[in-house]
Amino acid sequence: MARHIYPLACDAPPPSPQDSAVPTPTSIPAGTTSSELDKWRKDFHRYATPDSMGGEHYVNETDFVTAIAPEQDFAHITRQQYGALFTVADRRKVGKVSWEDYVAFQGLLKQPAAEFDIAFRYFDTDGNGEVSFDEFKKVLTSLHGPDSLPFNFDSPWVTLYLGKGKAGHILGFNEFTQLMKGLQGERLRQAFHHFDKNQDGYIEPEDFQKIIQDLARHKLSQSVLELLPELAKFGPGGKITYSECVAFHNVIRDMDLVEKILRESCARSPDGKITKRDFIDHASRSMRYGTFSPMEVSIIFHFAGHGGKDRLGLRDFNALLDPKWGPPRLPSETKGKGRAAKGGALHEIGKSAYYFSLGGLAGALGATAVYPIDLTKTRMQNQRSKVVGELLYKNSIDCVKKVYKNEGFTGFYRGLPPQLIGVAPEKAIKLTVNDLVRDYATNPETGRIKLGWELAAGGIAGGCQVVFTNPLEIVKIRLQMQGENAKVVGNHVRQGALHIVKQLGLIGLYRGSMACLARDVPFSAIYFPAHAHLKKDVFHDGRDGKVLSYGEALAAAAIAGMPAAYLTTPADVIKTRLQTEARKGESTYKGVTDAFRKILAEEGPRALFKGGPARVLRSSPQFGVTLVAYENLKKHFPFPDPQTSLSDLIPREEDIARVRARNALKVLLDASPDFGSKP
Repeated sequence: MARHIYPLACDAPPPSPQDSAVPTPTSIPAGTTSSELDKWRKDFHRYATPDSMGGEHYVNETDFVTAIAPEQDFAHITRQQYGALFTVADRRKVGKVSWEDYVAFQGLLKQPAAEFDIAFRYFDTDGNGEVSFDEFKKVLTSLHGPDSLPFNFDSPWVTLYLGKGKAGHILGFNEFTQLMKGLQGERLRQAFHHFDKNQDGYIEPEDFQKIIQDLARHKLSQSVLELLPELAKFGPGGKITYSECVAFHNVIRDMDLVEKILRESCARSPDGKITKRDFIDHASRSMRYGTFSPMEVSIIFHFAGHGGKDRLGLRDFNALLDPKWGPPRLPSETKGKGRAAKGGALHEIGKSAYYFSLGGLAGALGATAVYPIDLTKTRMQNQRSKVVGELLYKNSIDCVKKVYKNEGFTGFYRGLPPQLIGVAPEKAIKLTVNDLVRDYATNPETGRIKLGWELAAGGIAGGCQVVFTNPLEIVKIRLQMQGENAKVVGNHVRQGALHIVKQLGLIGLYRGSMACLARDVPFSAIYFPAHAHLKKDVFHDGRDGKVLSYGEALAAAAIAGMPAAYLTTPADVIKTRLQTEARKGESTYKGVTDAFRKILAEEGPRALFKGGPARVLRSSPQFGVTLVAYENLKKHFPFPDPQTSLSDLIPREEDIARVRARNALKVLLDASPDFGSKP
């Protein structure tokens, strides 16, 4: 049997002068970058102490744990248990870890099989690259507490792996990994046999609870541990069979797969809740070579619903899926909490104001990107046919050509400054109000919102924005029309935005506001639900952890704007006519109804959709740019929660070395949940 080689690697670069107190080791792990080495050096030096004998820096067990462990205990791994990793890092078994030892350990964590390699080294007490029967027995016995269930090292299962007596053989690394994978199953079999005194295939509920407590309490929530005796309700006579024990153990062993199936099937359910059949159907579609047994599914639903409900949501299953093997979640990441729990009214006001400003910035970016199209749309919508002489523009393309010829490139951006001043609050209030209403109406248990509330959220957002939209657009439209008026009326004097505001007065600034409402309310009611469902149902945002690319996010936002823009074009045409100053010979309108009637009578139904294509070309990309910018601004510049530090705002993807260190502890926890926690 080949021994397991504990590799170090190549020569290291010479130390820099400022790092002379912590010299570079003579060998470092292959593939280590200079930035990784600098980070390790910084972490080691922060906690290292100079040796009184030779001046060499080292860390003791307490300092080592501080350097590699999280600041807080996890639900099922304590900082004390991280001391097991110190035993592995202390290669010379002298009770302290040198700089070279520390680098070697960090290099070990970079290896793909680090989780099992660390466990292997923990059992390989003499460091010869092999695990003998005596080493396995000694270490496993030391891991168990005084109240642990007995383990028979002469069982057939142990013999299959390690042989018996002098005929036994030594375990190499690969064989050891398989032994550890099957160890819990053997412990379960032996524990059941220990309590099945009558050899009738039944044990008492309290015996089953003792087995699971001793075997897998680190994998279960406290609520499930307290309900363990309820498994007896499945079997006859209030007792528990070996089949039920194995089924329960299989659920625990495959908990990652259980959670995946639960989340996916709940996401596909209209109300976010599923039955046993929904779970089995989705498992059958997702699993290629196996499925869950009916008994295993019954156990999942029994412990999640406490045996009382047939349809369960993720909140119900959280009782079963409780243990988290990562850093404690931030308060803001916890679902189902009220707004008051996140910081109170002042916090929510500040948060709304912050995202309001982000919405304004996103709106300005979107408006600038499509402003030339908006100007073209306005000119086309205001063009009166069959009333005043020859048409200025044949179509949108002809309009673009003539604007460029007569007014130059800057003519396409006429009226942009007041647009940018007004578009910030306009778009900000729309985005913020939509978010607030959706957040209020979203079911915290399922994460879902009813279609009626989606429509209401968009409609309310569109209605609120009119306070800013109407004055903004009437000034913008009159500025956009000045180039055309100068062409038609030779002595036309250009007016600035302030002059137009003074001329119109407060009441005049809200001329056409009913038409503006008739346009913006249905536009937003169509747009926001369409955008949400395009992201989720067409581009599959969030499914299996998918994150939309910029192209997909832009496409979803732009496509959602197409029906919303075109279907609300009639209201936009009426609004434009009401807000534009009529020239000599052109019809004037008293209100929305009067404008609708006169346009139909004088120009026909097609006139109500003038500028429709230009409106689609303008609104779709504008809202595409605006929403993508808004969502990314929120993602990259989230509101600083008062309950978190700035470092908590960084995406919480953990360093792979920390993950593997924690996974190594899981392997040892499977051998015994008591390991490392005894005084």
